[in-house]
Amino acid sequence: MSTRVLKPLLALLVALAIGLVGGILLGRSGEQAQTPADNSVAAGFARDMQTHHDQAVEMSWIVRSRTKDPAVRSLAYDIARTQESQSGQMAGWLQVWGLPPTGPGEQMEWMRLTGHQHDRGEMVEKDGRMKGMASEEELEKLRGLRGEEAEILYLQLMIDHHLGGVPMARAVLDCGVGPVEDLADAIITSQRAEVGTMTRMLEERGAKPRPDST
Repeated sequence: MSTRVLKPLLALLVALAIGLVGGILLGRSGEQAQTPADNSVAAGFARDMQTHHDQAVEMSWIVRSRTKDPAVRSLAYDIARTQESQSGQMAGWLQVWGLPPTGPGEQMEWMRLTGHQHDRGEMVEKDGRMKGMASEEELEKLRGLRGEEAEILYLQLMIDHHLGGVPMARAVLDCGVGPVEDLADAIITSQRAEVGTMTRMLEERGAKPRPDST
C-alpha cells in the first residue's frame, strides 16, 4: 500500500478509536439517561453527518496532492483531520448505542423530527445528494485539475459543503443529548469561520463562491 493511501487510512483508524472511546464515556455519563432510538434525531445526525464529513475529507486530501500553495494545503489538512476525528466520534456513538451505521429511513428523514420545519427536499438534491455535497462529476473534475484551478474549485466546493452542513448541525442543538449538541455547536462555529476564510482566499485568486452559494 502506498504512503499516500496509508496516511489517510491510519488517520481514519485513529479517529475511529478516539470516537469509540468518546462514545464509551458518553454511554457511561449521567448526561445520557436514555440511549437514542434507531430513528432518533441524534442517530440520524450521527449517520448523515459522517457521510457529509467523509466527502469533505476526500476533497481535502485530493487538493493537497494537486497544489503546492501552503495556505490551501494547511486549510485542507486542518479540515481533513478535524472532520476525520469528528466522523470517528460519531461512529463511536453509534457503536456504544448499539445502532447500525445505516438507519431505517432515507437520508435526512430525521430533520423532520427536529422542530425546525425542514422539508426533506430542502436538504437533499434531486439526485439524492445531501445539500452541499459535490457530485461525482465535480469530484472527478477536481482530481483532474492542478495549481490555482484546483485551489479555486476546491474552495468553491468546500464553501458549498460547509453551507450545507451547518443547517444539519443547527437542527440537533436541542436534541437532548449533550455531547451531540456540543459537537454540533463546534461544527457550526468552525465551519462558519472557515467559510469566511475560504471566501477571502477565493478573492485573492480573483474568484468568488459559486452563484448558488448562500
